[in-house]
Amino acid sequence: MAISYLASFATGQPDAIAAHVHSDFEKIHWSALGESSVGRDTYREQLPEFLKDFKELQYESIDTIAEGDRVVISYVMRALYDGHPIEIPGMLDLVITDGLIRRRIDIFDSLTFLRQIGQA
Repeated sequence: MAISYLASFATGQPDAIAAHVHSDFEKIHWSALGESSVGRDTYREQLPEFLKDFKELQYESIDTIAEGDRVVISYVMRALYDGHPIEIPGMLDLVITDGLIRRRIDIFDSLTFLRQIGQA
């Protein structure tokens, strides 16, 4: 489920991405530039803007640890943002319920992102 979720971002299809999350989905960002939300519908509404900003978006899974209903993935996110190629390391801490992602805590390097787009 977790690897399929990351791969779904490369489709650029909000419905394909949102299909991986629970109706009570919690998206929690611990990074300064991240935006948290609650509910699959709210998450689905945010995806088109996110995908428009991050063109050619791909996540590369570096390492995955799974135990019970928890999955932790270290990743590298790659995309074009405002014409700038970006490559940002991060980590996802996921809770899986009924085969869907119920909670996602996302931690990524905001300073690296700002440097890569020329704003730091």
